[in-house]
Amino acid sequence: MREALAQARAAAALGEVPVGAVVRTSQGVVAKAHNETMARGDPTAHAELLALQRALARSGDARLLGATLYVTLEPCAQCAGAMVLAKLGRLVFGAWDPKAGMVGSLGDLLRHPRLNHRVEVVAGVLADEGGELLRGFFRERRPGASDLGSEPED
Repeated sequence: MREALAQARAAAALGEVPVGAVVRTSQGVVAKAHNETMARGDPTAHAELLALQRALARSGDARLLGATLYVTLEPCAQCAGAMVLAKLGRLVFGAWDPKAGMVGSLGDLLRHPRLNHRVEVVAGVLADEGGELLRGFFRERRPGASDLGSEPED
């Protein structure tokens, strides 16, 4: 998760929302990424999606069954859906995203009983650090506008 946080800090330095992701397999770290939505002019260029794409390209396979994705923020619907499609083994995330998170906050795509694959989930790892990166980023740009990093409301 520390490597994902380093990626998030790199994103912030570029003016991107500070979210970082790292894919690790039995061979070690195989992919790293941070948000690139502004740089690419592409709202789908999330850290998780880019890291998954890089890991899949490196593996030469269409599945990441034994892989773990570390990401600093609870994934959105797009990224959670990509994890299911890639058959990711495990997700470890930091801060909760009560506005757009789909791994427990708004819904749970990764463990939905009707889908053909369920991803193991570990939540809240270094959540305070990742959440503070996000809150600081948004405080600078949008005063008074960020509840990212809070626990989900059940």
